[in-house]
Amino acid sequence: MKNLLMSWVLALATLLASTPAHAQVVVQEFKPKVDFPYDLKQLQIQTVVECKKKNIPIADANGGYTLDGEIVEWHAGNRATRLLVGMGSGRETAKIHFWLTDPSGKKVLDHSDTIRQSVWGGGYTPSAGELVQPFAVKIAQRLAESKLFNH
Repeated sequence: MKNLLMSWVLALATLLASTPAHAQVVVQEFKPKVDFPYDLKQLQIQTVVECKKKNIPIADANGGYTLDGEIVEWHAGNRATRLLVGMGSGRETAKIHFWLTDPSGKKVLDHSDTIRQSVWGGGYTPSAGELVQPFAVKIAQRLAESKLFNH
């Protein structure tokens, strides 16, 4: 019994040591691979805010992990379609690809997602559109799900 307890304690210590509590994420500005009409700096700022809400440690520079990404596709929404057809159709959408690299440059997370403006709209600003919130929430959610950071 004593050996089992000691093995468990050593395994737990090894696990905790392998994911440094001080490791932080530097969120880079995403690069558009298509014509994207919004200010990518606003998307970066909102992503930092959403990551902090999920207790993901964020750094301004040299944080250990780096979050990079790109806007792969973008489709403008259509208000008339949303009003006439409903059911979530006609919403603005974008396909994003993002990855997280560790301090050695190794990808530890690589993910693609499609983001859509909310069904009810809201929060439109000319510089960031209606995708800023879904964009940031989706990325923060995926980082939190990755279990790379101790919460």
